[in-house]
Amino acid sequence: MAGLNYAVSGTPDLPAVLFLHGFMGSGADWKSVIATLEGRFRCVAVDLPGHGASVGLPPEAYIFENAARLVLDMLDELEIDETTFVGYSMGGRLALYLVLRYPERCSGLFLESASPGLRSERERSERRATDEEKASRLESEDFDEFLHDWYRQPLFESLAQDAALFRGTIESRRRNDPAELAKALRGMGTGSQPSLWGELAGLRVPAFTVVGELDRKFVEIAHRIASLNPRVQIAIVPGAGHSVHVEVSKDFLELLGDFLVPS
Repeated sequence: MAGLNYAVSGTPDLPAVLFLHGFMGSGADWKSVIATLEGRFRCVAVDLPGHGASVGLPPEAYIFENAARLVLDMLDELEIDETTFVGYSMGGRLALYLVLRYPERCSGLFLESASPGLRSERERSERRATDEEKASRLESEDFDEFLHDWYRQPLFESLAQDAALFRGTIESRRRNDPAELAKALRGMGTGSQPSLWGELAGLRVPAFTVVGELDRKFVEIAHRIASLNPRVQIAIVPGAGHSVHVEVSKDFLELLGDFLVPS
């Protein structure tokens, strides 16, 4: 199976940190975050299947479990045995899956606005139907219209209120291929992800989850995650919604830095 596109900074002797972006993003989303870690960590930012330059892959590459396998193959290629996983939204779901299923590859887990999935098959089935509707829109409708509708969701209300941030986000998302995003949504959406709730008690590495206070749904999810495993710490960032690392970057960077280099 063809591999994923990625960018690396830092020398092999430094501790590794792997960054996994959200839906419609790319590894480039982490550029400013990685710039603050230069010289201290070996940072890897990957384009997940259907995003950035990781396009035209075999159909099986867009399935959640196989995307995880491709990430591990990339780490093998880079000769990285163990890394801290940093994941946002979709990338956070994938990071959690990797840490729970392949714990020997993980030294720490830092989640942003991420979920262990949906608990019941009924919920997953309903979500797959919703994801299919959106995937069909990506394939058949104007991409700009889809993007504007996507970022009008309550999840992104605080981001959309910042005109400059909203324009920049839309512009960066336009670089993706909507047909590729449709494949990713079908195979890697929340409805296609196995539920990880029952595995959280087995998490054995230091873990941290960051959410914005305005993102009430994920605030609740973060509290539920922490209640199931005392290793998981949470931070609720004031004034932020779903995209904490974009909306309140200073707070996000401080939290990530403290996690990577504990005092």
